Amino acid sequence: MTTGREFTIFGAGLAGPLMAVFLARAGHRVRLIERRADPRRAGAERGRSINLALSTRGIDALRRVGLADGVLAGAIPMPGRMIHAKDGSLSFQRYSKDGTQAINSVSRSGLNCMMLDAAEREPGVEIVFGRRCVSVDFDRRRAVLVGGAGEREEVAFQHAIGADGAFSGVRASMQLRDRFDYQQSYLSHGYKELTIPAGEGGAFRMEKHALHIWPRGSYMMIALPNPDGSFTCTLFWPFEGPYSFAALKKAEDVLWFFRVEFPDAVPLIPDLVRDFQENPTASLVTVRCSPWHVGDGAVLIGDAAHAIVPFYGQGMNASFEDCVRLSEALARHPASVERAFEEFGRLRTPDTDAIARLAQDNFIEMRDKAARASFRAGKHAQHALERWLPGLYLSLYEMVSFTTIPYAQALRRAQRQRAVVLTALIAAALLLATMLLSLL
Repeated sequence: MTTGREFTIFGAGLAGPLMAVFLARAGHRVRLIERRADPRRAGAERGRSINLALSTRGIDALRRVGLADGVLAGAIPMPGRMIHAKDGSLSFQRYSKDGTQAINSVSRSGLNCMMLDAAEREPGVEIVFGRRCVSVDFDRRRAVLVGGAGEREEVAFQHAIGADGAFSGVRASMQLRDRFDYQQSYLSHGYKELTIPAGEGGAFRMEKHALHIWPRGSYMMIALPNPDGSFTCTLFWPFEGPYSFAALKKAEDVLWFFRVEFPDAVPLIPDLVRDFQENPTASLVTVRCSPWHVGDGAVLIGDAAHAIVPFYGQGMNASFEDCVRLSEALARHPASVERAFEEFGRLRTPDTDAIARLAQDNFIEMRDKAARASFRAGKHAQHALERWLPGLYLSLYEMVSFTTIPYAQALRRAQRQRAVVLTALIAAALLLATMLLSLL
């Protein structure tokens, strides 16, 4: 097997360091370049963490390089969602048929630091901070980096991997090339973070093992638990309109709105107004592009290739799964990086397109449908089918969150199952009607 290649990874968020570990374990040399200062020393960016939901796909990727146990040790299992109604009543909806499966709340900043530590431990991995990739010349194999003070430098690379996020500098240079397809779409909603601090002695002031949701039709708030007893809350609201980030500016308006829409949360957020006014409001974008590679010179992974909105909790998991799939492609084609890059993008794109669609659909489910009695009845029916038909029927949520079935395959299977169930119900109704008519 050919080893000893040199890979330059732009972006050291989550996928970048994990990809560095995979490559180093395969015997390659890796340079990891990150635009930010080292977060282990500088700290996380305020108000932009969105706690992450680690599920089976991400755990599988981490387990392949021996990192899963360490990450899960600091995670909080969430076997279901807790729905907060306006009147303060609570209802718990478990994610799996028997309540044994859970997604795991992890801190983005904490996980980022752990992944950087893991990459740094690997021989042959070099990490450079404070350098942003602004352009790439794929023919000359040169990238232009800009430092914090505006200084520019040009660096050479053998094979580049763009893991530099939804606004990737590597992808921006690909967009200047002929026959590169690119599409981005923004939601009319953005997000802002608030914090529910821990109670006395680090006590959790809400149910610890749950993803909390305040569904309010066209908008919502969610909260995920942290190991220190606090909760990270995220508001998903319209940018514009009568009840939006643009409309709520004054302290008294913010307090009034929260007391009406999220009354049980107000006593739990002592710095509500300050956090609301000072924390940034960020956008939510979906990115699709093709192809993901330029010869054997560069390839995109993670949000740089397929940014999705966070409503299925799969952004990080899909990015980690990218690292597995790219590593497998490189192992299948040790003599041709170009073939590995091409195959990775071609086989992976249908799955990332599928999860992008599902993530957008799930926003409607979380903010609106989750509070309805009909929705809860449907979930109970799905769990019943899973218990009655083990191995034959799996809900879409279970396939996405608790298996490694490819996303596109899971979507197709769910559609077939839905058609079979509907046909069976119609047949049963016709049979019942026939039997009743025969009795008349």
